[in-house]
Amino acid sequence: MIKNKSIRGRVENNAPNPVDIHVGSRIRLRRNILHLTQQQLADLLGLTFQQVQKYEKGLNRVGASRLWDISRVMDVSMDFFFEDMDNKIAVKSPRMLNISKSSNAFLAEKQHNFGEDPMTKKETLELIRAYYKIPNRKVAKNLYDIIIALSKSSAATSSSDKES
Repeated sequence: MIKNKSIRGRVENNAPNPVDIHVGSRIRLRRNILHLTQQQLADLLGLTFQQVQKYEKGLNRVGASRLWDISRVMDVSMDFFFEDMDNKIAVKSPRMLNISKSSNAFLAEKQHNFGEDPMTKKETLELIRAYYKIPNRKVAKNLYDIIIALSKSSAATSSSDKES
């Protein structure tokens, strides 16, 4: 159910959307980590420094193709720009602002449960990537066997701890 349709994802007072502000702050964070100026980043992206400045402040929304370019230039996954986003910010996305409160609560609950899936965690993906980068496949298989054995002994230990 759509209620007051937001204008280009902005909130009631026409301020930038908190999600856009968060993404912009992550762009600024990564730019600073890389010791790039706004002008240098703009040059790498084929933009003006003013456009980079507007992205960083959340004044202009970053489109998917532009975010892709930014992630490639800054050598991070697109997920980086959404990491550490507080749920209070996430529920202010344009979609969430335009749906009913009951739907909003349902979706927030579903989103919370999805976040608990270990396959969505950065740590899991990094571990998988690192595993497949091991050039000696016999060593990789031995490492796999160790991890499986540890997880089984850890699960058995946890079960016996609960029983006592």
